[in-house]
This record gives sequence, structure tokens and C-alpha cells, in this order.
Amino acid sequence: MEPTNYYHIFLCFFFCYAFSVLPVSIVFLTEAKRVGFSVELIHHDSPKSPFYNPKLTPYEKVFNAIRRSFSGVNQFNQNVAQADIINNRVSYLMNISVGSPPFPILAIADTGSDLIWTQCRPCTQCFSQKDALFDPRKSSTFRKLSCFSRQCKALERSSCSNDQTCLYSVSYGDTSFSNGDLAMDTVTLGSTSGPPVPLTKTVIGCGHKNAGTFNDKTSGIVGLGGSEVSLVTQLGDSIGGKFSYCLTPFSFSLSKNNTSSKLNFGTNGVVSGSSVVSTPLISKELNTFYYLTLEAISVGAKKIRFVDSSSSKGNIIIDSGTTLTFFPKLFNSKLIPALSDAIDAKAVKDPNGLLDLCYNFRTDFQVRIPDITVHFTGADVKLSPLNTFIRVTQEIVCFTFKGSGGAHSIYGNFAQTNFLVGYDRQKKTLSFKPTDCTKA
Repeated sequence: MEPTNYYHIFLCFFFCYAFSVLPVSIVFLTEAKRVGFSVELIHHDSPKSPFYNPKLTPYEKVFNAIRRSFSGVNQFNQNVAQADIINNRVSYLMNISVGSPPFPILAIADTGSDLIWTQCRPCTQCFSQKDALFDPRKSSTFRKLSCFSRQCKALERSSCSNDQTCLYSVSYGDTSFSNGDLAMDTVTLGSTSGPPVPLTKTVIGCGHKNAGTFNDKTSGIVGLGGSEVSLVTQLGDSIGGKFSYCLTPFSFSLSKNNTSSKLNFGTNGVVSGSSVVSTPLISKELNTFYYLTLEAISVGAKKIRFVDSSSSKGNIIIDSGTTLTFFPKLFNSKLIPALSDAIDAKAVKDPNGLLDLCYNFRTDFQVRIPDITVHFTGADVKLSPLNTFIRVTQEIVCFTFKGSGGAHSIYGNFAQTNFLVGYDRQKKTLSFKPTDCTKA
């Protein structure tokens, strides 16, 4: 959804929480610490997704992904104090279940917001969805939370019902919203590395009034941000503060080879090895997002110092839900000429009018792309052409870094493709490891 997106995936995540870990079953805690688990991230345009449209060409899908990215960054910059993702920006989906017995839900994996919520019966105002709505009265483990509970007070916006139970309210930058009961129930995650993982006493939102730009193919949101009620924070010590994801290349996500991106928790989320580089996660008042410090970008041997409006620590958000990487126009006005000078070819215009630098890339002409390295504090991340250029037509490729007039820089998912990206809450670090995510 939109950062108000995102995450264009899943994925910015956990560090800094002011309250004690929310309760999860003791059996699960022991198991998660011992083995960890992984879940599948379903790309918006993959054959596994309900959004898949076989009639669209690969280039039309690229255009749609880029367009969603622009929608997302606009909402990051317009409404950063709110939860920030709605359907136009969805990049990744997750299959989860809620309640006892488990009720299956296809939810948007949202690194730009926190609360896990789904539409619930009875619904006074619900957006249309093809699947059945969750009925909390049929779940033996569903319990409403008191408006005096720690979890209720942790919400940015909450109120008391007549029976003194907690009512939540979340809104998004495109005017979409969800209102309902804050509750606890069992959330079950489908694991790619073993049996389904039940998380008991997980805080969720049971939405009875929801509207906006939601699509009928999904039922709710799994918030993966950094505040107290997100899925990642609620897992807490059960995952040892560790989480990672590996995003497959865009073209691979569209293929029918049944390989998806992965989201890893606990011991499965450890990122280690000689090729790993790490940078500090920076805590800010708005702890939904995950902030890094970008110092410079090198194009070949030329190093361009990063300067934005803040010029301070935590000057860029990492987000798996935003497709492109967005920088201030002032910085991009230095980066684009440096890249253009290093490429021995004539630039052409983006036929869609969206991207800043494009080249004609015919089968008999290979554009030689120089090495591009992103210099975070303590971590030099060398990107491949797969991270920095995308084919927008049969003949034209374009640079995936874009100048923006917004207040926030965003490190998007094209730049994270084929890296194992690991978040460590305990150490407050984020790590990058070059990885073939199609085989991870």
C-alpha cells in the first residue's frame, strides 16, 4: 500500500521498542530460537498473485511497478506521521491465517505500517473482497483488549468503546482507513521450511469499518514496521531480534518457475559470511520506518558525496515496498551526469516520461554500465546492473534511481534485489550480503 507506503516489500523492520515484548506462546519461543522459519513473499505481478494478468507484457508490468513506486514515495513525503501503504503500492503479499481454527487470509506485507489487521464480521462498512470475511465469533482464541491495556496505549490513535474495550483507527495518505476492535488471537504463518508456525496471543486489528483504495483480492495488512504492534516487534526475543529477506529479480518474479522471494525469521534470518557488510539502523521518533545513513555513491572511481535537506544520520529510509530508489533532485543532478559521462552511448528519453536516464539497448549493442557503489556508514554495497537499470521496452533500459522533490530519500527494492538483507534489532544493524535469491 502507500507509505502514508509502503514498501513499495516487504520490506524496513524492527529496532527500538518502548514496551516489553508482547506475549507469544512459550512452545513457539523455544522452537523459533532453535530453528527459525521462513515465509514466502508473493510478488504483486507473479503467477502466484491474484493480481497476475497474463495479458500484460513484461514491459507493461515494469511500467505499472514504477508507477506504483511514484504513488508510494508521494505518500511517504506527504504524510510521514501516519501508516503509509495502500493498494497502489503493494509489492509483496503473504498467506497467513487468523483465529482457531485457522482462517486463511491473503494480506499485503507492508513495511510502511505496523498493525496486523483484517476485515471482520459484522461489517458496518467494508470494501469489497472476493474471499469470505473473518468472523471473530467463530474463533475460540479471539479476545478483545481493554482500552487501558499497554497495547491499546501503544497505538497512535485509539479510543474506548462503551464496554471499555479498545478501538483502533489507522489511516493512510490516500484517505484509505481501517477502524475496529483491537484484539488478541492466534496468527499462523505458512512456513517454507517446515510446518505452519502458530503465534498465540498476537495483537491484531479486527476491522469493522474499512474503505479507500483497497482491492477485492486481499483481506488486510501484515504490518512489518518497527513499532510495538508490528508482527516483527511482537515476535520479539522469539526470533533473537533477527530477520532477513531475499528479493528475486523482477523478471524472475514474473516467470512461472515457482520461485518466490523469502522472508526469514530467527536463526533462518541470520546474515553471515565474509562478503557481509553492515551499517547502523538509526532510531527516530517515527519508529515505523527503518533509517540508514547514506554518505556517498561512487560511479566507477568518481565518488559523489550525498547531501540532502537533513545532511545527518538516518537520512534515507530502506523500504522493500518501493520499487525505485529516490534521492533529492539536487543530488540526482550530480549523479546522473557522472553516470552519463561514464557510459559511452547516447542517452534517450524514457518513452513513459518517468525516469531520468535511459539508453537504447539493442541485441547488437551492449551498453557498458560502470560499477556503482552505495556507501552507507560502515558498509560499501556494490550494485550490479540488475540493481541499477531496468528494461522498459524491448530496446530501452533506464536508470532505477530517480530525483524527487520529496522530503525523504528511499532505498527501494530494485537496489536490494539479489542481496540477503538482514535486520538485527539487538545489535541495531542492517546487513547486506550478495546472494542469488533465486536459489536462496
